[in-house]
Amino acid sequence: TDPKKKKPLSPKPAPPSSSIPIIPEPDSPSAVQDSREGTLAEACATGLYSYVMIAFLNVFGAGRTPALNLAGHCDASYPGSCAFIGGHVKACQSRNVKVFLALGGAVGSYSLSSSEDAQGVADYLWNSFLGGSSGSRPFGNAAVLDGIDLAIVMGKPDHYDNLAKHLNQHFSTSTSKYYLSAAPQCPYPDKLLGSALNTGLFQFAWVQFYNNPPCEYSARNVQEFKSAWIEWSSSNHIDAVYLGLPAAPNASGSGYVPPAKLVNDVLPIVQGASRYGGIMLWSRYFDIINNYSSNIHKYVATEFSSFAE
Repeated sequence: TDPKKKKPLSPKPAPPSSSIPIIPEPDSPSAVQDSREGTLAEACATGLYSYVMIAFLNVFGAGRTPALNLAGHCDASYPGSCAFIGGHVKACQSRNVKVFLALGGAVGSYSLSSSEDAQGVADYLWNSFLGGSSGSRPFGNAAVLDGIDLAIVMGKPDHYDNLAKHLNQHFSTSTSKYYLSAAPQCPYPDKLLGSALNTGLFQFAWVQFYNNPPCEYSARNVQEFKSAWIEWSSSNHIDAVYLGLPAAPNASGSGYVPPAKLVNDVLPIVQGASRYGGIMLWSRYFDIINNYSSNIHKYVATEFSSFAE
């Protein structure tokens, strides 16, 4: 055997704090891909994920009527057609998997024009998906999501900090625990979400270390990757930081890290951070076809993480 060859990390049991959030594929090119993605309940039943993101609410703000794009899983433009998802949400929660609604995405029309506009969007989210009440809840009256995720990748950064503050005001009125998360790009600080994250109201950041060659991991970019990770994981404004990766080579334009390289080369870098939370994968569909989470799950844990839900 080659003495210079790195040995894989010893398997460790993954506690709740070391999780693999997963974001359902939002822009599927065909119904076939949607069916291969499976259901939300099926994703949670694998036991591989502690957080799932329903993507996306991709129309909101500035006078727009909020709209969901769930990539063919249901047509939210017809009242009641997505109510069945509420049963899947409850099935996930019964397995201690938390379910968030992701706002934004690369396809859609969204922005916030003022603090008052952000208040209106926060009110809509609270009443339609979280702990409030409304005559029209897209996932049904019985399903209450655990949190909101900001996946803002276009437009201006204006007033997302206000949105976070207004949501947190709603959260503070409830005895139940609700969460805020964000999916920033790895260049630090994120140009669209930096101000929002600086509010200190976000529990999770699933940082996208893909489609960002200056800071994503590669054999020729190790130092730049380390520097970006240190900046994100040193932020006092975020409780837990997750390394976001594509789950298959064709899941993104760049940034794919094969499972063996993640285990041997990347995890030893990121797991030393006190705010390391785990791995985020894009997306459920690509995870199914590549079995990425199955190959890394037992290595994701960190021995000293105290973050638990």
